Amino acid sequence: MHKSENQRPDGVDGGTDIANGDAAIGRSQDTLSWGQEFKATFMLALPLVLTQLAQMAYFTTDVIMMGWLGKDALAAGSLATALLHPIQLFGIGALTAVAPMAAQAIGAKDYTSVRRTARQGLWLTIILGALLIFLLFQSEWIFAQVGQEKEIYLQSSSYLYYASWSLFPALGIVALRGMVNAHSEAAIILWITITGIFINALGNYALMFGNFGFPKLELVGAGISTSFVNLVGFTLLISYVAVSKTYSSYNLFTNFWRPDWPRFMELLRVGVPIGLMITTEVGMFSAATALMGWLGQDALAAHAVALQCAAIAFMVPLGLSQATTIRVGLAQGSHNPLGVKRAGWISIVAGTGFMLFTGALFIVMPETLIGFYIDKSNPANTIPFALAVSYLAVAALFQLVDGAQAMSAAALRGLGDTKVPMIVGIIGYWGCGMATSYYLGFVLDWQGVGIWVGLAVGLAFVAVVLTSRFALRERYGLLRY
Repeated sequence: MHKSENQRPDGVDGGTDIANGDAAIGRSQDTLSWGQEFKATFMLALPLVLTQLAQMAYFTTDVIMMGWLGKDALAAGSLATALLHPIQLFGIGALTAVAPMAAQAIGAKDYTSVRRTARQGLWLTIILGALLIFLLFQSEWIFAQVGQEKEIYLQSSSYLYYASWSLFPALGIVALRGMVNAHSEAAIILWITITGIFINALGNYALMFGNFGFPKLELVGAGISTSFVNLVGFTLLISYVAVSKTYSSYNLFTNFWRPDWPRFMELLRVGVPIGLMITTEVGMFSAATALMGWLGQDALAAHAVALQCAAIAFMVPLGLSQATTIRVGLAQGSHNPLGVKRAGWISIVAGTGFMLFTGALFIVMPETLIGFYIDKSNPANTIPFALAVSYLAVAALFQLVDGAQAMSAAALRGLGDTKVPMIVGIIGYWGCGMATSYYLGFVLDWQGVGIWVGLAVGLAFVAVVLTSRFALRERYGLLRY
């Protein structure tokens, strides 16, 4: 006897569970007005945005506490994250494919595919984690090859040796998060992340500075704390998935080690281009950090602070982009081109509008923002403070295009279109962005400001091309009918 298409693998009807928390999942998107689609997107995006801000909060905690150790530690920590983040984000990007694939399956009422996708996401977590950790263990050699100061990169490598172990749980969180978010239960991710902020702050305070009877480990302590926080987060999330009624009927962990190569390869086909695109973007910023290292510790410390401000602003469109991928994926799975149109354009307009606001803040109050990280009253900080203010002024200019490129890429992911955006990203971030950064920064001797202008050029190129691609989605055959 065949199961109906809206039944889960064990015969349990999945329609009730997936409708919880988001009426639009249980309701055809072609019946939604623009205002209703905006509301549905907003309700899904709100916990995702708050999660991204919470995630940034404990990254910010690391930066602040590294700054308390001194500008050498701050520079070393910045250099370490310049290597860690692109590598980590490649894995995160690859596993981001779980979200649109699960959303499309839900839109098509194919609940067996939801289980297969999430399970193979965990398989990919194990494989990618092992490969990426091995790469991070080569950090000393990598830093030496790109001309960094030995005194700085030895500290960076000591942090990375311990922080690299965070990759297994961090990637596992992304795999499970994709399934959870597709069911509009993002609030649990938010609470787990908030818990992580406090654990990370306490861990840093104890291990970096030798409080509560622990040894003073400085950057090593920060690395240990990072891995521990991610392990706690993954444990909490996998426990929730195991006991929640929404997911227990999927039997996600039953016969976990049974191969499902077709779904695994599909996950790679969709996810690897996402990972490469994200890596090329973050790699552009990391390469800019390496270029800043050539200009000295003052420029590197100032760059770290300005980049942190820009990264915090980006958390809102980043959270919104996750909702965009899911909303577009649901419409794509249910063969609803009008739903795709509304979900995509609402998000693109909202994301770019928010970044216009943050860009204005960078222009109006740069010294206030920089003051959270660098003590202006300390004479030793005069130069890095002034440099950070100048870099933030340029960051204000690329806020708009940064939001546009993030949202358009997310909408295309919801359609399953990842290969072409990856190529556009490589050309834009490196062929345009980094080439311009080097030319302006060192050939024309604009130094740090030139490097930041190059970043803006790369983001603008990608924003224009990807937004145009989404606008012409029917011509490119990206819709399913």
